[in-house]
Amino acid sequence: MRYRMVMLIALTSFGLATCSALGAQGQPASFQGYVLDSACAFTKNLKKPISSECALACAKAGSPLVVLADDGTIYWPISDSMPAHGQNDRLRPFAGKRVSVTGKVYERGGSRAIVITSLDLVK
Repeated sequence: MRYRMVMLIALTSFGLATCSALGAQGQPASFQGYVLDSACAFTKNLKKPISSECALACAKAGSPLVVLADDGTIYWPISDSMPAHGQNDRLRPFAGKRVSVTGKVYERGGSRAIVITSLDLVK
């Protein structure tokens, strides 16, 4: 009986680890939203940036830029290279602007991150 219990726990743990590993592969996604600094996205509860200049000033001061999707979801742009590198340089030309984003989305602990494959201005 004890052996069966140990095996059941081991198999359940293996199954959970396998599901977690599959989730770590990222899911393809495309959406539109605004590039703004992370602090304003959370503390100001903005639906869009105050201005491009404001978003740029915060980015230059070191605040990570994020993408605030039209549905209110905040996506943290991340690198999939090792070692990983920040995405502010890539996002800076789009700061405060509406964009169309495509990439792979990763979820963990209620946060969403995206490895961006394409980023374009919405006209």
